[in-house]
Amino acid sequence: MATFLEVHPENPQPRTVGKVVERLREGALVAFPTDSGYALGGRLDDQSIKDRIRDIRKLDEKHHYTLLCADFSQLGHLVHVDNSVFRAIKAATPGPYTFILPATKEVPRRLLHQKKRTVGVRIPSHPLSRALLDGLGDPMLISTLLLPGEESTPTFGWDVKEALDHQVDIVIDAGEVSTEPTTVVDLSGDGAEIARRGAGDPAPFE
Repeated sequence: MATFLEVHPENPQPRTVGKVVERLREGALVAFPTDSGYALGGRLDDQSIKDRIRDIRKLDEKHHYTLLCADFSQLGHLVHVDNSVFRAIKAATPGPYTFILPATKEVPRRLLHQKKRTVGVRIPSHPLSRALLDGLGDPMLISTLLLPGEESTPTFGWDVKEALDHQVDIVIDAGEVSTEPTTVVDLSGDGAEIARRGAGDPAPFE
């Protein structure tokens, strides 16, 4: 049965965040709110996290997993970013964007797109997401909590707990959460390609 925790949406309680970070370090899979809906996430270097996310969402091998980063320093260790891409991403983050970029050797091969050797990265603006990243000190492996057959992510934590009570370790509620996904921008080729239109304004990349 998943542990259910409630936090303030703008000022997450440090003690509660600390407990979640401790569980993350132990290998927990957490369902938590971001600036573009609920996500499933855990430690980047834990093979079981990818496997559990894949099983919950019924994903195939073509799925782009996302690495949630606290800042540009973390992002720069995980993906190759040239000057023009750097400026574009810098202007748009933190915020509801996912960027697909060529991965560095720091990213485990099992997390890469099989053919392109790319991975999704994002820098969130949601206070809880940022608090978890700051406490953990490392990027997280995440995926949007979009369940099979559903068209949007859950709005409240109790909806998540009801659906995934025996499949995740922790569910965090921070009040009502947007269900609009990130805007996905593929920057792995010669130019920018909008792979999905979502919460982030795609205009700067068109």
